[in-house]
Amino acid sequence: MSKNTIIAPSVLAADFANLQRDIEMINNSEADWFHIDIMDGVFVPNISFGMPVLEAIVKHAKKTIDVHLMIVDPDRYIKTFAELGANILCVHYEACPHLHRTLQAIKAEGMKAGVALNPHTNVDLLEDIINDIDMVLIMSVNPGFGGQSFIENTYSKVEKLKDLINRKRANTIIEIDGGVTNKNAKQLVEAGADVLVAGSFVFKAENPTVTVADLKKLTSF
Repeated sequence: MSKNTIIAPSVLAADFANLQRDIEMINNSEADWFHIDIMDGVFVPNISFGMPVLEAIVKHAKKTIDVHLMIVDPDRYIKTFAELGANILCVHYEACPHLHRTLQAIKAEGMKAGVALNPHTNVDLLEDIINDIDMVLIMSVNPGFGGQSFIENTYSKVEKLKDLINRKRANTIIEIDGGVTNKNAKQLVEAGADVLVAGSFVFKAENPTVTVADLKKLTSF
């Protein structure tokens, strides 16, 4: 079975003083998606960027916009993110007491619905709802800051989630976010990952375009 892994550079790691340059780099590279982290300083101990910056990114981006909300009460902003041009909207399991309703609201706005899990959150909690989820994002670092070290337990967590998806005959794809490099990318894909988010590894590289191409080649077989 052939595998074409989706590579999604994380704009959080871009040079904000040269944001348009870095957006064009993603446009012209072999990357598949733009991964956009929205943080509120409440759900996570950091603030990233808000609607005006996302609007500016979308204006120039020519690929899928994958928005990861690390915020409390994400339901308030679902319609806004749809209007701003998000194609995929991912909310945290830990921030959504009425997750099924939230997923329905995301889909009603024409977006794909994703659910993110913090490192301590068990994938079994998604058993009753997996068929309603387009994508599960597994955090392989603690959310809130870029440049953290990869949590090794992620491999078995991906395998467990893949088993749940297969058992339930769901069409859900698996995304990994945090500490992804050429050292763990292939193993993550072999465990069942479909989408790899790479931030610092791409943007701090000497040649980000080549780094994206190398990741793509390493994980597509």
